[in-house]
Amino acid sequence: MHLLENIKEAFRSIHSNLLRTILTALIVSIGIMSLVGILTAIDAIKYSLNQTFASLGANSFEIKAKGYTNRVRRGGVQGKTYPAITYLQAKQYKAQIGEEGQVGISAFISGATEVKSNGLKTNPNMSVVAGDENYLQIQNYNLSRGRAFSSIELENGTNVAIVGKEITDKLFPNQSPVDKYIYLLGRRFQVVGELEKSGSTMGGGGADRMVLIPLETGNQMPRQRALTYDVKTATLQPENLTYLTGMATGVMRAVRHDQLGQEDSFDVERSDSLAGKLDSLSGNLRMGGGLVGFITLLGASIALMNIMMVSVTERTREIGIRKALGATSRQIRQQFLIEAIVICVLGGLLGILLGVTMGNSISLLIGEGAFLVPWFWMTMGLTICIAVGLASGYYPASKAAGLDPIESLRYE
Repeated sequence: MHLLENIKEAFRSIHSNLLRTILTALIVSIGIMSLVGILTAIDAIKYSLNQTFASLGANSFEIKAKGYTNRVRRGGVQGKTYPAITYLQAKQYKAQIGEEGQVGISAFISGATEVKSNGLKTNPNMSVVAGDENYLQIQNYNLSRGRAFSSIELENGTNVAIVGKEITDKLFPNQSPVDKYIYLLGRRFQVVGELEKSGSTMGGGGADRMVLIPLETGNQMPRQRALTYDVKTATLQPENLTYLTGMATGVMRAVRHDQLGQEDSFDVERSDSLAGKLDSLSGNLRMGGGLVGFITLLGASIALMNIMMVSVTERTREIGIRKALGATSRQIRQQFLIEAIVICVLGGLLGILLGVTMGNSISLLIGEGAFLVPWFWMTMGLTICIAVGLASGYYPASKAAGLDPIESLRYE
């Protein structure tokens, strides 16, 4: 009961000196706000950049067959030529990866195609690509109108297409291409969607000059040579990319029947250098942000200790009365410690709220990102508040506990 009574007494003391309590709590809240705010901003910015890097392929890798020989080795022995990845191998790989990653399979059909509709035609430089249900997301292509391919269209190889902006402008000026028909490579396709304008990519036109058809439809198209399939695997968690790459290598070796001890018959091309640099940079930023927050908190703890010392001086007579009525030094010490901790926790809660808001606001100003609630930093901030309260309040509490009751009663 003595501890409970000390807690009640600490709250009564805080209430009786409300202005001083508010000012002291504000000092602590500023320190916590700077710490939590900086760390939250770093995490939010990193999340936003990770999403951007993922859209640029930083969190993905491609698997391609080694389409070259090792040339002439020593002794005049010709290097081994590896066959291309077949459609069956790509499907088996995708099935075995499962939920570990997002696999997109595509095939390049034609790069010099003329698209026609209603007596109009495009330049003969349109590309035709066949892709599966994950192609648009992995390539970061967005639809401005219409829809993506349905599962039935993908399975049955229906003659449907998604076209780029340049094709729409040529064949369907000032109107929607959705549900219209286009002709290419000797077939008629119904347009079900239109890609957002992407702009030229090194003069190639990018998605603006592309016609996307279902992968199964591409397999049914007449051709003079076998299709070459591109297999791209992506993950939304950059830290899992190394593990996923190793897993993918093992799966593809099994699918391709690479013998034990034989080199890989394929290449894995990763593009995660940006993500690696981001992790290193964010670690340095956290250290710098933590140092700034620590310095601010150090100043807040010194200010809190000073205010607690003033409080002990002001309440010297009160301490003498409490000791005269039977209060022990331990109870006096507990009262002042609890008071310091409560002030720090109140200031810390306000600082955490302001820090989370400030951190997410900074990330939104820099770029688009999700609103993050950093539970780890919030918990750490609250723990630091209690530690600051103990550190700042211990000396004033010990000084109060060590006062002589007779001398305290004489204090004016």
